[in-house]
Amino acid sequence: MSDALLAITLVWGFIFLYAIMASMDFGAGFWAMTYIKKEETNATKIANSYLSPTWEVTNTFVVGLVIAIYSLFPGAVFPIGVALIVPASLILVLLCIRSAFLVFSHSVDKYEKALTYISGLTGLIIPGLLISVLPITHLGFVEGVRGNEELNLSKLFTSPNEYAFVGFGIMSTLFLSSLLLSDYSKQADEMKAYKIYRRDAMITGPLMLVMALLVMLTLRNEANWIYQGMMKNSALLFISLIFFIISGIALYLPYFSKQEVKGMPRLAVIAIIIQYLIGSYVYGIAHLPYIIYPNVTILSGFTDPTSFRAVFATYIVGFAILVPGFYYFWSIFMKDQRRKFKRRQMSN
Repeated sequence: MSDALLAITLVWGFIFLYAIMASMDFGAGFWAMTYIKKEETNATKIANSYLSPTWEVTNTFVVGLVIAIYSLFPGAVFPIGVALIVPASLILVLLCIRSAFLVFSHSVDKYEKALTYISGLTGLIIPGLLISVLPITHLGFVEGVRGNEELNLSKLFTSPNEYAFVGFGIMSTLFLSSLLLSDYSKQADEMKAYKIYRRDAMITGPLMLVMALLVMLTLRNEANWIYQGMMKNSALLFISLIFFIISGIALYLPYFSKQEVKGMPRLAVIAIIIQYLIGSYVYGIAHLPYIIYPNVTILSGFTDPTSFRAVFATYIVGFAILVPGFYYFWSIFMKDQRRKFKRRQMSN
């Protein structure tokens, strides 16, 4: 494997991790807003309890991603900045608003409901904006010679593939977050909330699959080069579909317990994460060698070998420290939140 390929794999790994964690964060905010008036189900309280750890950790991966791109592919920074100018500007504004409410609303009770609506609305918009970057990179919307690139906004806003990706990003966020919240609800013995989120996963899952099919159809018409690249790994796409089916079946499997409820959400979550990993790998391989089609490749934007080795070694050490640390933090926090949630319910 070449140095440039190792570097882009590292960047893609950051993107994948952020996509999963951001889905937890943004989706939980949306579901909290959706069920804010159904207090008897505790669905909003479950979502808010789940929301707290994710947004604090997610931003760490954003910083790591930006640094990785800047240090590993300095020659691609300007074109990437052009590609990000519209979606990233909107995302930053929305993240600032959302973070401000998340930080300060818990200290002032009267802003708690405003927090729920702000995090819910931004949780629906931001994922669509984030994934909208991908069509920009493979449809050739960044035009011009090196150092004078411009984003063709007329093509961007009239592209069916762009809107298909936005829809896919939103539905993926809702599906994955509902799966995670159903698992969390079951662990917290909140069966009313569990049944609600299990139902939401059953609805949003098929919708996500429909949006994925629309993505493939629009790719064939607008970016046939990447569509053909993905079809070369059609066997992996089929395996990805199998894991999606496993995830759906897991929600219907009988699960014998004292609550006598159906579904194995933990299995569904694991299967769908594997499905996303396979799907993202197929897309990423098909996207090579381009970072931004057709002008910027991983070789043309790559840093010098000496800098790469230093940066890559630093990231490996960082991953070795941070990933186990994040996992430990997550497990401790979630167990503590479940205990707090149960004590709060008993006191009420």
